[in-house]
Amino acid sequence: MIETSPADAPPPLSGSIIGADGLARPAWASVDPMLRDYYDTEWGVPVRDEHGLFERISLEAFQSGLSWAIILRKRPGFRAAFADFDPERVAAFDEDDVVRLLNDEKIVRNRLKIRATITNARATIALRDSGGLVDFVWSFQPDATPAPLTQSDVPTRSEASVALSKALKKVGFVFVGPTTMFALMEAIGIIDTHLVDSHRRGSSGVWS
Repeated sequence: MIETSPADAPPPLSGSIIGADGLARPAWASVDPMLRDYYDTEWGVPVRDEHGLFERISLEAFQSGLSWAIILRKRPGFRAAFADFDPERVAAFDEDDVVRLLNDEKIVRNRLKIRATITNARATIALRDSGGLVDFVWSFQPDATPAPLTQSDVPTRSEASVALSKALKKVGFVFVGPTTMFALMEAIGIIDTHLVDSHRRGSSGVWS
């Protein structure tokens, strides 16, 4: 048998798919036009405003146990139902609003997740007295980010996401488990889990 040295070994298979436009994307963003547009224009772009961050936390909570495509397709309905994710307006929601939302077919009708969104809006407002939600969440940016070659290399949680989850729970947030918070950190640019050969790798400006 002929032995090969590491230098002779074939390179690892790419996890990206080259689209008709010549751009490399992960499989999950390579077929559905909606997901492709989301990947190209929004996923991994830094979010540093309270309003935008509250929306992302809310949508990630609703996504728990579901596919992101479902949430993304219902995003306009979510925005209409939850007052465009204005924390102050959502914090004022009462039981009548919960009933209204449970009857709204344009969103995911889950009582626990609906209540969680209201709870998290109130916690977001409370955080304003100690620096605000944005600084709080971004303070958990790690010193390094993953460099995945394939989708299977992308972790689903990290020490930073565990720490963020615990910290948010201490200040009153719910539905913010470590896996959900890892997905949030990916989506808002705190970490960069774009595949190494993706055309979006390093595009956030946070990680070179």
